[in-house]
Amino acid sequence: MPRNASPSINNTEPVRHLDDLEELLIDAEADDEQVQLAPVAVLRPWLLLLGLVLVALNLRPALSSMAPLLSQVSTSLGLSAAQAGLLTTLPVLCLGVFAPLAPILARRFGTERVVLGILLTLGGGIVLRSYLGEVGLFAGSILAGASIGVIGVLLPGIIKRDFAGHAGTIMGVYTMALCLGAALAAGATVPLSNYLNDSWALGLGFWALPALVAAIFWLPQAGKRQGAHKVAYRVSGLIRDPLAWQVTLYMGLQSSLSYIVFGWLPSILMGRGLTPTQAGLVMSGSVIVQLITALSAPWLATRGKDQRLAIVLMMSMTLAGLFGCLYAPLDGLWGWAIVLGLGQGGAFSLALTLIVLRSRDAHVAANLSGMAQGIGYTVASMGPLAVGVVHEMTGGWSAVGWIFGVIGIIAIAAGLGAGRALYVNALSEKI
Repeated sequence: MPRNASPSINNTEPVRHLDDLEELLIDAEADDEQVQLAPVAVLRPWLLLLGLVLVALNLRPALSSMAPLLSQVSTSLGLSAAQAGLLTTLPVLCLGVFAPLAPILARRFGTERVVLGILLTLGGGIVLRSYLGEVGLFAGSILAGASIGVIGVLLPGIIKRDFAGHAGTIMGVYTMALCLGAALAAGATVPLSNYLNDSWALGLGFWALPALVAAIFWLPQAGKRQGAHKVAYRVSGLIRDPLAWQVTLYMGLQSSLSYIVFGWLPSILMGRGLTPTQAGLVMSGSVIVQLITALSAPWLATRGKDQRLAIVLMMSMTLAGLFGCLYAPLDGLWGWAIVLGLGQGGAFSLALTLIVLRSRDAHVAANLSGMAQGIGYTVASMGPLAVGVVHEMTGGWSAVGWIFGVIGIIAIAAGLGAGRALYVNALSEKI
């Protein structure tokens, strides 16, 4: 299949702006003929929307709540810096490793039922890592990361299917809920621990409660009748396509920087003299401002002939913010944290947008999404691990700036390829 130019304002290709992207939002069951031809009826749209928001709020606290307490947890359990790095790496690795499991479970049990079950495993993982010592800490982190990886693939498909007329708006709400959940956990975990008898276990374990609340509100959706599904399409050629790998690499590398922030930024800031509460609040504020560019960057990027300029701008802001938080005087720290948040919010939303813009149809988009998330998050997990290893080797934080720089430069290079106005060479065919 020839590689033709993909949408821009200078031609008449079918997808040009975010309104047009609604038809191509990624569905974990996009290869499922019955799901496309006979969508499951929504019991009450407002109840589904509330459930989606509550579920999305739970997809980041398990990751961002650990960072402000990482030093205290490491001291309490006698973890080395390398072990602490592994602790920040495992959940991110599980995001990629377990993402391909989502459509398999959805076809077997139904998407809504899988979301309900995985919410319970998420809560169980959070409890496990809080109360069973070092073994529970690592086992619970794996379980929580795996749960987030599965749910994160399924929710956009539900939005596409049940909110087809407002999918772009609902995806914006979904993104806001993700950022809000991350920010709340980053800022509130240390104060919660201090309030709950100065116990880091209680502070971390608290975040199992929102997962249980989300499961209760999601319960009506899990009772909806769902029929057997039939695989109807096959997509081939992605794994051999350089553009698909560029999209995947950009997704993975920008995610690597994000999970370094989730896993290590508070520890870096505490190493520079901040208290755990102050460090958690700085990370929380940085995550909150991601909302601005998470919503605006894709809209602006689809107004040009391609997305290369937007990618360079967002990654440059991300690197500037990281270097500012690591090296600049502390009196300007909040400014650098805001720059970091603006860069990372735009970089993440652009990565999702690229998956859609580089795909000819929803079937290709679904498979490219699986490749970008499965392989990309596996690549992303190496960043937090590298930070832990370098910190243990050097005994400080200054050298991790090299990790930021290398990841950022390679991400920009991959983004310059992925941001071109082209389609991936992939064939979608009915079987």
